[in-house]
Amino acid sequence: MSKLLHVGCGMKSKSQTTRGFNSPDWKETRYDIDPSVNPDIKGSMIDMYKVKDSSFDAIYSSHNIEHLYPHEVNLAVTEFKRVLDTEGFVVLTCPDLQSIGALIADDRLEDVAYSSPAGPITPLDIVYGHRPSIEKGNHFMAHKCGFTQKTLRAAFKNAGFKSLASVRRGDPFFDLWVIASKSVRDRANLIALAQAHFPIDTKSNNNGIK
Repeated sequence: MSKLLHVGCGMKSKSQTTRGFNSPDWKETRYDIDPSVNPDIKGSMIDMYKVKDSSFDAIYSSHNIEHLYPHEVNLAVTEFKRVLDTEGFVVLTCPDLQSIGALIADDRLEDVAYSSPAGPITPLDIVYGHRPSIEKGNHFMAHKCGFTQKTLRAAFKNAGFKSLASVRRGDPFFDLWVIASKSVRDRANLIALAQAHFPIDTKSNNNGIK
Protein backbone atom coordinates (compact mmCIF):
# COMPACT_ATOMS: atom_id res chain seq x y z
CA MET A 1 0.00 0.00 0.00
CA SER A 2 1.32 3.44 -0.97
CA LYS A 3 1.59 6.09 1.74
CA LEU A 4 -0.07 9.51 1.42
CA LEU A 5 0.73 12.47 3.66
CA HIS A 6 -2.29 14.79 3.71
CA VAL A 7 -0.69 18.13 4.63
CA GLY A 8 -2.97 20.80 6.06
CA CYS A 9 -5.82 18.33 6.15
CA GLY A 10 -8.20 20.39 8.28
CA MET A 11 -11.35 18.37 8.87
CA LYS A 12 -10.94 16.51 5.57
CA SER A 13 -9.77 12.97 4.89
CA LYS A 14 -8.59 10.94 1.89
CA SER A 15 -12.07 10.78 0.33
CA GLN A 16 -11.93 14.56 -0.11
CA THR A 17 -8.56 14.71 -1.85
CA THR A 18 -8.34 13.44 -5.45
CA ARG A 19 -9.77 10.55 -7.46
CA GLY A 20 -6.33 8.98 -7.56
CA PHE A 21 -5.78 9.09 -3.81
CA ASN A 22 -9.35 8.06 -2.91
CA SER A 23 -8.48 4.40 -3.30
CA PRO A 24 -7.70 1.39 -1.08
CA ASP A 25 -4.22 1.49 -2.62
CA TRP A 26 -3.36 4.58 -0.55
CA LYS A 27 -2.93 4.75 3.22
CA GLU A 28 -3.47 8.29 4.50
CA THR A 29 -1.68 10.10 7.31
CA ARG A 30 -3.35 13.42 8.23
CA TYR A 31 -0.98 16.29 9.08
CA ASP A 32 -2.04 19.72 10.36
CA ILE A 33 -0.86 22.55 12.61
CA ASP A 34 -4.31 22.87 14.20
CA PRO A 35 -4.88 20.31 17.00
CA SER A 36 -8.64 20.87 16.90
CA VAL A 37 -8.91 18.89 13.63
CA ASN A 38 -7.38 15.78 15.28
CA PRO A 39 -4.52 15.16 12.84
CA ASP A 40 -2.43 12.01 13.04
CA ILE A 41 0.62 14.28 13.22
CA LYS A 42 0.49 17.84 14.53
CA GLY A 43 3.06 20.11 12.96
CA SER A 44 3.99 22.97 10.68
CA MET A 45 4.69 22.73 6.95
CA ILE A 46 7.94 24.61 7.35
CA ASP A 47 9.45 22.16 9.87
CA MET A 48 8.13 18.62 9.50
CA TYR A 49 10.64 17.15 11.92
CA LYS A 50 8.17 14.52 13.10
CA VAL A 51 8.16 13.00 9.59
CA LYS A 52 11.12 10.82 8.58
CA ASP A 53 13.12 11.32 5.39
CA SER A 54 11.79 9.50 2.30
CA SER A 55 8.86 8.04 4.25
CA PHE A 56 5.92 8.88 1.95
CA ASP A 57 5.05 8.12 -1.65
CA ALA A 58 2.92 11.24 -2.16
CA ILE A 59 1.79 14.46 -0.52
CA TYR A 60 -1.56 16.18 -1.00
CA SER A 61 -2.00 19.80 0.11
CA SER A 62 -5.10 21.88 -0.61
CA HIS A 63 -5.19 25.63 0.04
CA ASN A 64 -2.40 25.69 2.62
CA ILE A 65 0.70 27.13 1.01
CA GLU A 66 -0.88 30.59 0.79
CA HIS A 67 -0.99 30.67 4.61
CA LEU A 68 2.82 30.91 4.71
CA TYR A 69 4.91 34.06 4.55
CA PRO A 70 6.78 34.34 1.23
CA HIS A 71 10.14 33.55 2.83
CA GLU A 72 8.68 30.33 4.29
CA VAL A 73 7.52 28.86 0.98
CA ASN A 74 10.90 27.37 0.07
CA LEU A 75 11.22 25.89 3.57
CA ALA A 76 7.89 24.09 3.16
CA VAL A 77 8.50 22.86 -0.38
CA THR A 78 11.97 21.64 0.59
CA GLU A 79 10.41 19.74 3.50
CA PHE A 80 7.93 18.16 1.07
CA LYS A 81 10.86 16.96 -1.03
CA ARG A 82 12.72 15.61 2.01
CA VAL A 83 9.88 13.41 3.28
CA LEU A 84 9.07 11.95 -0.15
CA ASP A 85 10.50 8.70 -1.45
CA THR A 86 12.77 8.88 -4.51
CA GLU A 87 9.77 8.44 -6.86
CA GLY A 88 7.44 10.53 -4.71
CA PHE A 89 5.28 13.41 -5.90
CA VAL A 90 3.21 16.32 -4.56
CA VAL A 91 -0.31 17.26 -5.61
CA LEU A 92 -1.02 20.81 -4.46
CA THR A 93 -3.78 23.31 -5.11
CA CYS A 94 -4.06 26.95 -4.06
CA PRO A 95 -5.75 30.21 -5.15
CA ASP A 96 -4.81 31.72 -8.51
CA LEU A 97 -4.03 35.40 -8.03
CA GLN A 98 -3.93 36.00 -11.77
CA SER A 99 -7.56 35.02 -12.36
CA ILE A 100 -8.85 36.65 -9.16
CA GLY A 101 -6.86 39.75 -10.08
CA ALA A 102 -9.13 40.19 -13.10
CA LEU A 103 -12.11 40.58 -10.77
CA ILE A 104 -10.21 43.05 -8.60
CA ALA A 105 -9.23 45.08 -11.67
CA ASP A 106 -12.94 45.19 -12.54
CA ASP A 107 -13.64 46.72 -9.08
CA ARG A 108 -15.36 43.55 -7.80
CA LEU A 109 -13.24 43.15 -4.66
CA GLU A 110 -16.19 42.32 -2.38
CA ASP A 111 -18.52 40.74 -4.93
CA VAL A 112 -19.17 37.02 -4.50
CA ALA A 113 -16.76 35.05 -6.70
CA TYR A 114 -18.22 31.65 -5.78
CA SER A 115 -20.10 29.85 -3.02
CA SER A 116 -18.44 27.30 -0.75
CA PRO A 117 -19.52 25.13 2.21
CA ALA A 118 -18.19 27.96 4.39
CA GLY A 119 -20.44 30.48 2.59
CA PRO A 120 -19.92 33.09 -0.14
CA ILE A 121 -16.30 33.81 -1.07
CA THR A 122 -15.14 37.17 -2.38
CA PRO A 123 -11.87 38.17 -4.07
CA LEU A 124 -10.91 39.85 -0.78
CA ASP A 125 -11.31 36.48 1.01
CA ILE A 126 -9.26 34.71 -1.64
CA VAL A 127 -6.39 37.19 -1.38
CA TYR A 128 -6.27 37.67 2.42
CA GLY A 129 -8.12 34.69 3.88
CA HIS A 130 -11.70 33.79 4.78
CA ARG A 131 -12.79 36.77 6.86
CA PRO A 132 -15.60 35.09 8.87
CA SER A 133 -13.22 32.33 10.00
CA ILE A 134 -10.52 34.82 10.95
CA GLU A 135 -13.09 36.94 12.79
CA LYS A 136 -14.03 33.91 14.87
CA GLY A 137 -10.40 33.59 16.00
CA ASN A 138 -9.05 31.04 13.50
CA HIS A 139 -5.96 33.01 12.56
CA PHE A 140 -4.58 29.97 10.74
CA MET A 141 -6.96 30.99 7.93
CA ALA A 142 -5.12 34.24 7.14
CA HIS A 143 -3.31 34.35 3.78
CA LYS A 144 0.24 35.72 3.80
CA CYS A 145 1.37 35.09 0.22
CA GLY A 146 -0.01 34.08 -3.16
CA PHE A 147 0.82 32.58 -6.53
CA THR A 148 0.30 32.63 -10.25
CA GLN A 149 0.89 29.47 -12.26
CA LYS A 150 4.36 30.73 -13.16
CA THR A 151 5.45 31.46 -9.59
CA LEU A 152 3.96 28.25 -8.17
CA ARG A 153 5.90 26.17 -10.69
CA ALA A 154 9.04 28.15 -9.86
CA ALA A 155 8.66 27.39 -6.14
CA PHE A 156 8.83 23.66 -6.81
CA LYS A 157 11.51 23.90 -9.48
CA ASN A 158 13.72 25.99 -7.20
CA ALA A 159 13.37 23.38 -4.43
CA GLY A 160 14.74 20.69 -6.74
CA PHE A 161 11.65 18.90 -8.04
CA LYS A 162 12.50 17.40 -11.43
CA SER A 163 9.19 17.21 -13.33
CA LEU A 164 6.09 19.42 -13.16
CA ALA A 165 2.54 19.46 -14.44
CA SER A 166 0.24 22.39 -13.70
CA VAL A 167 -3.07 23.94 -14.64
CA ARG A 168 -5.03 27.11 -13.84
CA ARG A 169 -8.81 26.81 -14.04
CA GLY A 170 -9.93 30.43 -13.85
CA ASP A 171 -13.54 31.50 -13.29
CA PRO A 172 -15.47 30.06 -11.42
CA PHE A 173 -12.76 28.09 -9.58
CA PHE A 174 -9.92 30.64 -9.33
CA ASP A 175 -7.41 27.95 -8.41
CA LEU A 176 -4.09 26.48 -9.46
CA TRP A 177 -3.11 22.81 -9.45
CA VAL A 178 0.40 21.44 -9.64
CA ILE A 179 1.95 17.98 -9.62
CA ALA A 180 5.64 18.05 -8.72
CA SER A 181 7.74 14.90 -8.97
CA LYS A 182 10.94 14.30 -7.05
CA SER A 183 12.22 12.18 -9.95
CA VAL A 184 12.32 12.79 -13.70
CA ARG A 185 9.10 11.60 -15.39
CA ASP A 186 8.30 11.58 -19.08
CA ARG A 187 5.35 13.46 -20.53
CA ALA A 188 3.12 10.39 -20.74
CA ASN A 189 3.66 9.64 -17.05
CA LEU A 190 2.90 13.26 -16.08
CA ILE A 191 -0.28 13.24 -18.15
CA ALA A 192 -1.37 10.00 -16.44
CA LEU A 193 -0.80 11.60 -13.02
CA ALA A 194 -2.69 14.71 -14.09
CA GLN A 195 -5.62 12.62 -15.27
CA ALA A 196 -5.69 10.82 -11.92
CA HIS A 197 -5.35 13.86 -9.69
CA PHE A 198 -6.41 17.06 -11.45
CA PRO A 199 -10.13 17.95 -11.29
CA ILE A 200 -12.25 16.37 -14.00
CA ASP A 201 -13.74 19.76 -14.90
CA THR A 202 -10.31 21.07 -15.91
CA LYS A 203 -10.51 22.20 -19.53
CA SER A 204 -7.14 20.70 -20.43
CA ASN A 205 -5.22 18.34 -18.19
CA ASN A 206 -2.22 18.85 -20.46
CA ASN A 207 -1.96 22.59 -19.78
CA GLY A 208 1.43 23.57 -18.43
CA ILE A 209 2.99 20.09 -18.50
CA LYS A 210 6.73 20.21 -18.94
